Amino acid sequence: MAKQSLIPEIINNYNVYGKGNKCIGVTGATTLPTMDAITETINGAGILGTYETSVPGQFGSLEQEINFRNLDEDVFSIMDPSEPVAITMRGSEQLTNRSTGALTYRPVRIVERGRLKSFDPGKLENGKMMESKVTLELFYYLIEVDGKVMLEYDKLNSVYKINGKDMLAKIKAYS
Repeated sequence: MAKQSLIPEIINNYNVYGKGNKCIGVTGATTLPTMDAITETINGAGILGTYETSVPGQFGSLEQEINFRNLDEDVFSIMDPSEPVAITMRGSEQLTNRSTGALTYRPVRIVERGRLKSFDPGKLENGKMMESKVTLELFYYLIEVDGKVMLEYDKLNSVYKINGKDMLAKIKAYS
């Protein structure tokens, strides 16, 4: 089906997996990490004022916060600071066919690897969720839509690809 004929609508459903097992205690929403490019302020002769330039492939800390309803085994299964954490999120994106109005779906997969950065056990309140959370420092981040890798970023192995294109190819050739 042609890309222009589909209107992306919503994530119909998703699950979070740690060490290959579904994390049952995850809350209803997971905010993905923001990639903030490392920048440098440029000024000098021949430039009117200043501007920020980004350094391709260089990003600040990538943090993933995973929220849990309560304290259970899922929370503690990703807390060992000496072990790398691997999280996979799998979702079903709902789309509408522009010509027919029919619904269709495509897979979305997010893969993250890193290690524990912080743990917040949450709060105790009668009749309420504890709202526990674990924050991970990510070294690897992959976003795949409909089987196509849209983003692959690996801090420790100098990989930065967008739509399969190696964004660091020229830089690596000279270094």
